[in-house]
Order: sequence, then structure tokens, then C-alpha cells
Amino acid sequence: MRARHGRARLLTVTAAAALLIGCVSGPAASEPGLSPESGAGAAGEGGERVLVFSKTAGFRHDSIPAGVAAIRELGAEGGFAVDATEDAAAFTAKNLRRYDAVVWLSTTGDVLDTAQQRAFEGYIRGGGAYVGVHAAADTEYDWPFYAGLAGAYFQSHPAIQRAKVHAEDHAHPATSHLGTGAWERTDEWYNYRSNPRARARVLASLDESSYAGGTMSGDHPIAWCQSDYQGGRSFYTGGGHTKESYAEPAFRRHLLGGLRWAVGAVQADCRPEKGYTSVFDGTAASLSGWKQAGPGSFALDDNHGTLTTVGGMGMLWYERRQLGAYSLKLDWRMRGDDNSGIFVGFPASDDPWSAVDNGYEIQIDATDVPEKTTGSVYGFKSADLKKRDRALNPPSSPDSPGSPGSPGEWNTYEIRVEGERLRVYLNGVKINDFTNTDPARSLRQGHIGIQNHGDADEVSFRNIRVKELPAARPGAGH
Repeated sequence: MRARHGRARLLTVTAAAALLIGCVSGPAASEPGLSPESGAGAAGEGGERVLVFSKTAGFRHDSIPAGVAAIRELGAEGGFAVDATEDAAAFTAKNLRRYDAVVWLSTTGDVLDTAQQRAFEGYIRGGGAYVGVHAAADTEYDWPFYAGLAGAYFQSHPAIQRAKVHAEDHAHPATSHLGTGAWERTDEWYNYRSNPRARARVLASLDESSYAGGTMSGDHPIAWCQSDYQGGRSFYTGGGHTKESYAEPAFRRHLLGGLRWAVGAVQADCRPEKGYTSVFDGTAASLSGWKQAGPGSFALDDNHGTLTTVGGMGMLWYERRQLGAYSLKLDWRMRGDDNSGIFVGFPASDDPWSAVDNGYEIQIDATDVPEKTTGSVYGFKSADLKKRDRALNPPSSPDSPGSPGSPGEWNTYEIRVEGERLRVYLNGVKINDFTNTDPARSLRQGHIGIQNHGDADEVSFRNIRVKELPAARPGAGH
């Protein structure tokens, strides 16, 4: 389901999957800065339209034309229309309302006047989206609103060289394709004046030991996003200095993922994330603390860092320790109308039905009845279905956008347990708030596990991490 930052989207559910249906924008009007050569085209499948802005008042990158051409091509691939301009007069309230996202492509210096800045602030606060590419961080140093939106300002850079990039978020479409290994590529690697980690979700970071000239003391974000910056969305990538970047398949996919998230074609959790400990990081070694209960199994793909269900009904559970007050995060995706779930609050047992009888399941199955659908506390409490539908990336099907039979987009669950209270967040949106009142069950102490529902169901998991929280007061459900 697409959410378009304060603009309505429709959701319909068929027996196979949730389909994406967008509001179609009207025809492009004549606006300042959009000449017949701007590349304006018909709106995308969901009516999405992107404005690429590449005005420079300082250093000018010779890769800008290649960047504009690449974004036009990505728009055709991703189903959104693209306009391009270097005329700041395009920044009016009326004109900006036509766009789902505005890309600042290697802009430099002071490129907007006060009135144009106000128009862009209003656009963001009204639910618009910003995509910053490379030198967008070298822009508008005297505009505090822009500083927070971009996430960090440029400080310096060493010579162009090869470096290793590591994905930190494996569910966001800008980085979900990168897998567990290093992404090695050549670019101009910016150092930033501040670290955006406290206010943004870091998607990828640089390994400063892999190149010369990094100055951020080993914590060097290079791509990040913000779900809600004063009402709008923000995505930034530090790549894109070189012309060659825009012909590089992995970088193009990275940029397309950021654009699709910005326009609302796919959802992701872009809240800041700190303090989590990995209990499954995609490697075989990290499975040493897990145990299979019941038949079936999970297949490990250590290149992509995933566990995928195989065979009959069962559960893989974390036996190393029980958890009390905690936040559990994990990424999942399914192919078609499949079924799985996350179990919490159950005692150690080799019988998977013990988790059913003594714990609680957070369901994964987008087409079941309300109390047994994705986001529900299975059999006990339905998710808020309107919020769930807006936050959900549906499973793939022959009727879904994209290639038939594709495995679909990743989703992120946060399952937050404090005392007897259990809250469920889907891609950063709270969709369920449940309090246990059953004296035969308790959420205060127990194990966690992922379900293998059956041979016909195919669901994948990755990046399972936990953060312990302060213990709730005895007797407090909230």
C-alpha cells in the first residue's frame, strides 16, 4: 500500500494480494523553470511525479547530465514521471504540489531565495519528499531547515578512490539488494560536519579502513533516511560524484530504491536505530543460539543474509536466553498469499505447539481475517487495519507491480514488549497495542521464535536484532 504524505491512496485486497492503486495527477501545467526540454512526461502508474533540481552556485559536477538522464530512465523503470530544471523559479507552492518528491542532484551553494525556501518548507511540511544526491550536502549552509532535512553538511573529501560500503539496513529498498558482504565501488567519499545517526536511519556506512582520507572516527554514514522530518520524508546518498556511478547497476538500484521510497511506492522504517544487538546477522555462526522445534527447517542464504522456510510446520527459536522488557526488530518478506509469524513470551520447549499455547504470535498473512492477519496478535487482537494497509508492502503476485513471481518487498517489524504490554510497529508505524490479561500466559519473560507454517508457504527473514528496555513496574500492563 502506498502512502503519499498527506495525500490519499486507495487499497484494495484480492484473494492473492494487496494491489497498489494511486491517485492520478492532472496534466502538467506550464510553470516557471520547466521548459519543453525539461523531460516532462506522463505521470507514472500511481500518478507519481518527481522534479530533479540541479542548480549550482558553487562547484559544478560534470556528472549532472548523466544523473538527470539516469533518473529519467529510473522513472520509466519505476513507474514515475520525471521533470528536470535548473531554474529556482520552479519553487512555488503551486508548482511543488505537483510532485511527490524533489531530487536535489549535486546542487551547490545558495540556490534558492527566501520566498523559494518558504515554498519548499511548506511543501515538505505538507507531506512532500526530499531526495539529496552527493553535493546536495554542499548546499544552503545558512538555512537551518535544509540542514535538518539533508541530515548533514559536507566538510571535506579525499581523492576519488575505491572503498567498501556496508549496508546497515537490509529492508529499505535502497540497500536491500546489497547482501551481507561489502559493496566495493569507486566514488568521491564525503566527510560530513556532523553524524546524522541520532536523527536519521543510517542505511549504509563507509569502512574507513578500506580507503584513505576518512575523518569520522570509524562511524561514517554514507546513506540515510528520515520517515518524518517536519511532516515530510528525506533520503540522502553520498554517492554520485562520478559519471560512471550512473551507469553502475548496483548504484542505480540504490538510487531507484531511494526514489521509490520517497514517492511512497514502497514503505520502510526510517526511524533512528541505536542500541540493538544482532541475534541473526545472516551468517551461519549467528545461528548457534537458535534451535529448531518440530518438523521443517529454514534455508540459509549467507550471501543475502536470509533464512527462508522449508518443509512442514515448525519453529526456529532463540534458545540462548529468555527476554523480559525488549524491542525485537526483524525484516521479512513473503511470496504470494503465504503464512508465518513471530512468537514471543513462550517457555523453552522442543514442541512448537508450546509457543502457540503459552506465548503470543504476531501474524504474517496479509489476506486472512482481521484477528489472524498481518500485524494481529493471532486470535486475540486485530491490527489497526487502515494503518496496517498504509504501512504494508504487500506480497508479490502475478497481479502485483513488478515481475511476476518476484519475492516482493521487505517489511520491518518492531515488536516491543514491556511488562504485559505488546506493541507492534510495521515499517515504523504502530499498528497494534495489546495488553495480556490471561493469567495462564505472561509476556514478562520468555523466548522468541520465527514460524515455519508449512510446506506451501515461503517466507524469508533477515537482520534479527534485540534491544533490552528498562523493566516495567510489577503489575503494570502499560
